[in-house]
Amino acid sequence: MKNKNKKFKQSFIVGIMIMMLTLGSCESYLDKAPEATITEKDAFGNFKSFQGFVEEMYNCITDYNKAGAWNVYLFADETLYNSPFSFDQGNYWDQGGMLYGVANTDGNSRSKRVWGLCWYGIRKANLALSKLELLVDATQEEKDLIKGQALFFRGWFYFELMRYWGGLPYVDKVLSSTDEMKLPRLTYKETALKAAKDFKDAAPLLPVRWDDTTVGKLTLGNNQQRISKVFALGYLGKDLLYAASPMMNESSTGSATFDAELCKQAAQAFADAIKVCDETGAFKMQTWATWTDNFWVWSPGNKVMSGGTEVIMNPTVFDPGRVRWSTVGATCPVEMGGNSSAVEVPTQNIIKNYGMANGLPIDDPASGFNPLDPWTGRDPRFYKDIIIDGDQLVASSAAGLDRYAQLYIGGRHKGGSKGSTTGFYYKKWSPLGCNQWELKWDAFQSYVPFLRLADVYLMYAEAVLQGYGSATASVTGSLTAEAAVNIVRNRATLPNLTSSYTAPKDKFMETIIRERAVELAYEGHRWMDLRRWNLAGETKYKEKTALDFDRGANGKPINIKERVVITRVFDKKHNWLPFQVSFTKLYKEFPQNPGW
Repeated sequence: MKNKNKKFKQSFIVGIMIMMLTLGSCESYLDKAPEATITEKDAFGNFKSFQGFVEEMYNCITDYNKAGAWNVYLFADETLYNSPFSFDQGNYWDQGGMLYGVANTDGNSRSKRVWGLCWYGIRKANLALSKLELLVDATQEEKDLIKGQALFFRGWFYFELMRYWGGLPYVDKVLSSTDEMKLPRLTYKETALKAAKDFKDAAPLLPVRWDDTTVGKLTLGNNQQRISKVFALGYLGKDLLYAASPMMNESSTGSATFDAELCKQAAQAFADAIKVCDETGAFKMQTWATWTDNFWVWSPGNKVMSGGTEVIMNPTVFDPGRVRWSTVGATCPVEMGGNSSAVEVPTQNIIKNYGMANGLPIDDPASGFNPLDPWTGRDPRFYKDIIIDGDQLVASSAAGLDRYAQLYIGGRHKGGSKGSTTGFYYKKWSPLGCNQWELKWDAFQSYVPFLRLADVYLMYAEAVLQGYGSATASVTGSLTAEAAVNIVRNRATLPNLTSSYTAPKDKFMETIIRERAVELAYEGHRWMDLRRWNLAGETKYKEKTALDFDRGANGKPINIKERVVITRVFDKKHNWLPFQVSFTKLYKEFPQNPGW
């Protein structure tokens, strides 16, 4: 955001000052002379100053670099550190490092927290919407942009909160400090439908590309992160699909099944997003040769951020250096200038989702998978994501014994402070060169996407399947569910799905579950997906396993054994995170989540 916000810097300061007035400011500020006071007309009367107020909502977006460290909570699905995650042990009260904290909207990525900033952002959105009548010195385009952003952000902040804690009171007006707090908690569905209305209302107000607007010309080429029509349509679909999913539907209606009608609505939203992308080229799938641009790029001077043509929404950029140090430091198996903190590693149970290069899952007898030679002939994404024994870690010979991975029993990189518990590392966020010998990290940019086009295709397929009942169904005028999945697979050079994996309905859903595990691996979706599908409590997902082996004379693994490292504690109550006790004591209409 740093570069593209220069044009709005002065007006942003005005926005902050008026926010102090409207949110409640200190007595000394109110005692200033009248001529020094910023009026509401000053702040909201023209586009530049109003946009300055809106800009702070972008600063309320928390990212996967929360608290200045790799986000172990969003990635606490089928990965491990050397010590167990608190969530794995059933301690869902341990949320302070990522979720709870003050609403700090400054540029320090280490201070970002979901709970405080989302509520702060919702308040900002409501204030913006309440002041639209003051925006008189503005074109219709400018008025639409302000309203569209405010509506999107209100819906988005609620979606971010809901997916952790469930249904909430939906505050859609500016509350006074004298208002009595009696807003009841809504069901998940009720909350999601209100967010959906905000996304739906925002979509026609937002441009496909900010660069094509008159306003966007002021920040031409630096508008990549600004909220657009595709953002709104994509999150409209995602919000509705989550609400339709078995866990959320069960909490709302008592039925642990997909809500078919909500799935149809979600499918339509995704179809609309895909249509806009197809017709305008606003977003398009990366080629296989440039697939990693989704996640990282070499960018001397931090001039280009990762995301390429496919990432729709990335985290707000607060500090490029902080993010890359966190991602590399959390996943790189070799020392980074003395940084010896433990790294996160994939488990064997997530590795088993990677099929074979012929497109078949490893448990298909025709796949050709050899359990005695388990890493040969796998899905091409396996080799992009996973570091296996013998893989190169450092190009420079100066690395000595750290140059190649030793992940066998007794190997240098198995166990220890930065060693792998499971026999694997992953390299999605740490390519060759980011280490203390080659020192390429100063030109390295890496961000974990919130939403990218491949995710939209896969969610579209899921929504169509659960809404219309088959892989061959489609939203009128759009592609079939099967075709949407094949677009993602074909990009990775895999063949189309065979009929045995598209019918019956349950078989195709298993395919979608497996495809999401692979395509979106380590992007913060898996924990959310397993919960919303009501699968997180199944043994095969609770058991986090390692692959122990010796290295044979030919360099291949021998004496291979799968070992359970930890069995995640997961009961029904773990579907939702508990609220901090003090929040549930604010008023009786705000109860604790069930079981807590």
